[in-house]
Amino acid sequence: MSSTLRIVSPSFLDDPRLRRLLAVLDGGGEEARVVGGAVRNHLMNVPVTEVDVATTATPDVVMARARASHLKCIPTGIDHGTVTIVVDHTPFEVTTLREDVETDGRRAKVAFGRDFDADAVRRDFTINALSARADGEVFDPAGGFADITRRHVRFIGDANVRIHEDYLRILRFFRFHAAYGEGEPDAGALAAISANRTGLDSLSRERVRAELLKLLDARGAAQVIELMAGLGLLVPILAGVAMPMRLANLMAIESAREERPDAVLRLAALAVLTREDAERLRTRLRLSNDEFARLAQAAEARAKMHARALPPPFGELRTFLFLQGRRAACDAIALAHADSGMPEDHAGWRSAARFLADTPEPRMPFGGADLVRRGLTPGKAVGEVLKGLQAAWIRAGFPEAPHELARLIGDALAAHDKR
Repeated sequence: MSSTLRIVSPSFLDDPRLRRLLAVLDGGGEEARVVGGAVRNHLMNVPVTEVDVATTATPDVVMARARASHLKCIPTGIDHGTVTIVVDHTPFEVTTLREDVETDGRRAKVAFGRDFDADAVRRDFTINALSARADGEVFDPAGGFADITRRHVRFIGDANVRIHEDYLRILRFFRFHAAYGEGEPDAGALAAISANRTGLDSLSRERVRAELLKLLDARGAAQVIELMAGLGLLVPILAGVAMPMRLANLMAIESAREERPDAVLRLAALAVLTREDAERLRTRLRLSNDEFARLAQAAEARAKMHARALPPPFGELRTFLFLQGRRAACDAIALAHADSGMPEDHAGWRSAARFLADTPEPRMPFGGADLVRRGLTPGKAVGEVLKGLQAAWIRAGFPEAPHELARLIGDALAAHDKR
């Protein structure tokens, strides 16, 4: 039986679009509630970013009611009971209550149900099992409110059973502790995770990637990653050596600069020193092309800076910006600072990062066509002369004045003619 409490002025329930949706779904023998993260986040004074709704109504009834109220509905996951309903251009996921029929550690076979408590206790953690009606009454069948109050992440019931249902819950435990937990992690959860760690091998790499990036985005990622390393969980996940201290240093730098968390850069700090590391992670975690390119480019740019306690002068940084591009240059300077041993608020490293972020990226002011117009025969020579011309332009400090550019082109062509 659920314990209940009443939320005072629940902000997420003030949304007229949500209230309209709940009014459409409630009544006529059916009930709808807001479930999971929205309730949890509101009670933790964390911004509510999305609102999910659960209902006793089956998907066909949900869609019929939505259409009767002139609301757009999309059967996004209808086999699992989920329909997306759009209210004034805002999508809401509406899922029919479910009960597990069979689980194998990777996926579950479910049947539709009508019991909110039964649906809640099949979830992973107590803090995710609360639900709220439109009138603000909150139902807590798993003791989640007490855990929210002390910011404690705890599996519902037997942790071993919850993990056997879906081994991804191992990573989810660490992610939720990093995002919401305080103090020591739940001892029973850690014991169950250690006993079931080999279950991670059964998970798809795409699911592991998604959960790991969410974990790295959390405020407590550094401490949790260190804990995972101590439990021996990172090597099988990353298929290589992890660097928790480097990650902690980078996160301290982000905090000192008041920068938003960057999960991909944090992954670079944790597990990437070379392009080969990026290639391994692309395969291991099924990274997107852009994620892989960013890790590889950051590693290559970082390698060109060598080991140094202090950043390069601005002149070298401008060349670095031109040759590497802004994203790779900014990533590399952050990683170099993390590797330097200097304090996170070091003025020199901060100035270098600001320079790379704010300085206009130099653009090569001439190309092969300029050389051909000056009489150079099209062909291999154009590329060779252009390469030397670029080097001379860099040495000259990236001049823009037409007479200086003309002089550089003339010198390059003259040097070619002397060969």
